[in-house]
Amino acid sequence: MPPAKKRPRSYDSARTRAAVLAQFGHVAEAVRGLSPEQLSRPTHLGEWTVADLAGHVAWIADSLARGLDRPAAAEGRLLPHDWPFTTVALAGKIADAARETLTGAPVAELYERAGARLADALAAHGDDRVLDLWIGPMRLGDFLVTRTVELVVHTDDLNRAAGLEIPFDRQALAACTRLLADALAVKAPGGAVEVRIPPFAVVQCVEGPRHTRGTPPNVVETDPLTWIRLATGRTEWAAERDGARVSASGERADLSALLPLMA
Repeated sequence: MPPAKKRPRSYDSARTRAAVLAQFGHVAEAVRGLSPEQLSRPTHLGEWTVADLAGHVAWIADSLARGLDRPAAAEGRLLPHDWPFTTVALAGKIADAARETLTGAPVAELYERAGARLADALAAHGDDRVLDLWIGPMRLGDFLVTRTVELVVHTDDLNRAAGLEIPFDRQALAACTRLLADALAVKAPGGAVEVRIPPFAVVQCVEGPRHTRGTPPNVVETDPLTWIRLATGRTEWAAERDGARVSASGERADLSALLPLMA
C-alpha cells in the first residue's frame, strides 16, 4: 500500500503577515543610510549593484500591492512549496518590471512609498484573496509565505555585499527555511534521508529504504542561513561540507545533485 500523501504545511497568517512587514522594515531602515559608495558596490548577483538589489527589494513590496490592485483570479492552485520551481524562467521578466517601476526615484523614497502601499494592501485583503500572478493563481496567504523567502534571501545578499548587519525577523527566517525544506522534499520525494535544519525544520526526502525508529542511516544537518544559501544557489554543497557548516552521514546523504532548488 503506497504511503499516504503528506498534507501541505500550514502557516500562521498573522505571524506571516507580521514577518513580511517586519523584514521589509529592517531592510528599509538599513538601506536609507547607505552612502553613495556603498550603493555602487558590486554584488554576487551578476551585474547588479547594491543600489539595484535594494531597489529590487522595494519592488517586491510594491509589486505585491500592485497585484492586489488588479482583479482577483478565480481560484488559487499554487502552494508555497511549488513556488521555488517557477522562479528561474521569470528572472528576466522580473528584472525588467522592477527597472520600469523604480527607475529614477531615490532609495529612501522607493521604500517609503512601497512600505506604505504594502501595509495598506495587506490591511485591505484577507488570505483567501487570489492573486493573478505570472506563475499562475495563488492565494494571498500562500504567496506571503514566498515573500519571506525573497526578503530573507535578499537581506542576506545585502549584508554580504554592503557589509551590513540587517537583522532577520525570526518568523521570516523560520518560514523561509521551512518552505525551502518542503520544496526539497517535493523535488526528491522519499524517506531515505532526513534533513535537519534546527530549530525550524526537519524533512525526509530521497527514494530508498525508509527508517521507522531510532537514528536514521542518512542524515544531513545544517543551520538555517547555510541551508537558504544552498537552496538558492548562493553557495555550493562541497564548500559548506568542507567548511563544516553542513554535516552529512550515510551513503545517500549527498544532496549536491538536488541543489540549488532555485537560482
